[in-house]
Amino acid sequence: MLLSLSITAQAQPQYNRRICSNTTTFPKNSAYQANLNTLLFFLSSNATRSIGFHITSAGQNPNTVYGLFLCRGDYSPDVCKDCVSFATQLDLVRRCPVEKEALIWYDQCLVRYSNRSFFSTVDLKPTVCMWNVNNITDVGLFKNLLNTTMRDVAAEAASASSGTKKFAVKVVDFTGTQKLYNLVQCIPDLSKSDCNTCLQIAIQDCRIVVKEGEEEESCFRVAVFVMKRGNEISSLQFDLSTIETATKNFSDDNKLGQGRFGQVYKGTLPNGQEIAVKRLSRSSRQGAGEFKNEVLLLAKLQHRNLVKLIGFCLEGEEKIIVYEFVPNKSLDYFLFDPEKQGQLDWRRRWKIIEGIARGFLYLHEDSQPRIIHRDLKVNNILLDQDMNPKIANFGMARIFGVDQSQGNTSVIAGTYGYMPPEYALHGLFSVKSDIYSFGVLVLEIISGKKISSFNQTDSGDGLVSYVWTHWKNGTPMDVLDPILIDSYSRNEVLRCIQIGLLCVQRDPADRPTMAAVILMLDSCSATIPVPQPPAFFLHSTSGQSFTLKALDLESDQSASKSAPCSVNEASITELHPR
Repeated sequence: MLLSLSITAQAQPQYNRRICSNTTTFPKNSAYQANLNTLLFFLSSNATRSIGFHITSAGQNPNTVYGLFLCRGDYSPDVCKDCVSFATQLDLVRRCPVEKEALIWYDQCLVRYSNRSFFSTVDLKPTVCMWNVNNITDVGLFKNLLNTTMRDVAAEAASASSGTKKFAVKVVDFTGTQKLYNLVQCIPDLSKSDCNTCLQIAIQDCRIVVKEGEEEESCFRVAVFVMKRGNEISSLQFDLSTIETATKNFSDDNKLGQGRFGQVYKGTLPNGQEIAVKRLSRSSRQGAGEFKNEVLLLAKLQHRNLVKLIGFCLEGEEKIIVYEFVPNKSLDYFLFDPEKQGQLDWRRRWKIIEGIARGFLYLHEDSQPRIIHRDLKVNNILLDQDMNPKIANFGMARIFGVDQSQGNTSVIAGTYGYMPPEYALHGLFSVKSDIYSFGVLVLEIISGKKISSFNQTDSGDGLVSYVWTHWKNGTPMDVLDPILIDSYSRNEVLRCIQIGLLCVQRDPADRPTMAAVILMLDSCSATIPVPQPPAFFLHSTSGQSFTLKALDLESDQSASKSAPCSVNEASITELHPR
């Protein structure tokens, strides 16, 4: 848990993570829910305490609810109150609506509740992990400095008097341009011994994995952040001459490709860092507004499955965005090339599907602000040196507020085939628009077929129709890319086909959230619903308009059926994510 020590009050806290345990849930309008509402009210009412900590419970067994909040030690009581109030009154019920146990963690505070008492105990689970995305040039120096400073702050925090904040922070120089921020904190009702035990476990873990920070409820586990000085948006700006030198004056030999808004070049900065340079064409529809939108969005995003912004250039008529260089080009470069698609065996394709899902979960739920991409397609997925996916091209992305569920536009932009019907026909978009595009992409990855490889004469409606027809006919494995015949897992392929069809269902409300998608991908114990008929597009003969139709087929499968995770010829797993 960290960040810079320059702190200002804000009404809406910076969301980091949440854990909603799906092992136990409660029905709506139950006694447990009533007690939970009472507990959350108690926590919010006590958020003005100067210690920044409160524990309480509500109700009688077997429906007792236990809870606490803990605010970061270097924030003011007003910031603490705003954070706890936001969590208890708005955010928790949205993110964890029916779970009996939940933890939500912001930069300013954490709030936890459970159906079991966890007071005054060292609780090492669950754990939340976050990666430091900044480069560490001297790992040996970093480890030595980290061990020394963490021992100091741990001893200081654990030695705090009972009933006071068990909190300590230390800032030291790491390099000439970087500082190392260390912050640790235990809940005040832990003993000195228990607090020290928790923090020492964290420090030991940090010696093994220096790039990872973890947090638990009993102690704020590792609070380490390496940060460049001057991280304002202005510090990301490059002058045009630097970009021209890096790309050899935009040489054709350095050209990586061309997209809707311009060309992309490979470049090398004076320090040897390889970069990708997106140079917007002067005739591009992406004006200064979209350009700034992409820069500002990317500057705030930090996730291993998103392409990283290095900087930008806005000089004269030039609009340039500088990204990290991702060496293996885009997913379509491998997926649709007969000579290269063999490099994407089933294990890699599964890894790519899961990575894209995790990137979109971050965009939809965990980033601040929440973001809808609106242009997910196979050539906007880049692959790094280990073939890990990175989502790129945020020129069409839209910011969503916490309570906003849908937006609309009169300008339809994107790639037909990946667009859901409500967007292509009516300009309506939501997170479920990205879900639809994700479903199409999953079907492309499984089948190895482009959406553009189908036309109106190919049994009507393209890739989605092709997969749906095989699904209904009980021959879903016939859609599998033949090159995977020696590497695939039948259960995983069937699960992915089913998830893909769930994502392209006609009604946006029936499409799963990305959190549910990840649950279905990762959990063999979950159950998956039977997909309903998808929506399909048909180009009109004039090519100027679209009509929407759906297959009107009787289903011989009930959404209430379920089957084990092990799939055979006669059954396909049906999962019911929350």
